Amino acid sequence: MPSLRLLIFSDIHNDWKALEKLLAIEADYYIAGGDQVTWARGLDRCGQILRTRGDKVYVLPGNHESADQVAGMCARFGLHDLHGRYFQAGRWHIAGLGYSSPTPFHTPGEYGEPRIAERLQWFADLKPLALVCHAPPYGTPLDEIGPGRHAGSTAVRDFLAAHQPEYFFCGHIHEAEGVSVELGRTHARNVGKSGYLLELD
Repeated sequence: MPSLRLLIFSDIHNDWKALEKLLAIEADYYIAGGDQVTWARGLDRCGQILRTRGDKVYVLPGNHESADQVAGMCARFGLHDLHGRYFQAGRWHIAGLGYSSPTPFHTPGEYGEPRIAERLQWFADLKPLALVCHAPPYGTPLDEIGPGRHAGSTAVRDFLAAHQPEYFFCGHIHEAEGVSVELGRTHARNVGKSGYLLELD
């Protein structure tokens, strides 16, 4: 059975050359994990580029764009809004939740930990699951902003510990881009703008 190819990336922050380079890679699905732009500026340009892969593109809001702004961009450019939703690809469930836990910067896309926990719970029974969140799990190599300094989400951490999805991908913490780690049975990675091509059976 041929494998499914998912290209997952995050934190483009208006680097359109990086986005174009990612979209030149052949995949069955493209998942933009949030912070495509900075302070919500440039969403239309982002949508124009993402539209080149059309119906294969799924988008999350990061903390730099609101859910409504991303939903509007998806509607204008024929993309899929993945925030708080999932889709099936073969036997797999691909689920997404945007936003980060609160930051010192008061960006547009922030949830308190109880809200993140509540929304992640919608995915608890999906198996097998590949989960994409903007926020990394707190206290792991995926959210380390400096030695011993962490800025991820406790709710994401707790969900992964309790439900052990097969795969987990995040962004948000630029310093941890490209870091991968095993969290119990979960293969977890901070994809950043370099992205990651996941092959699923």
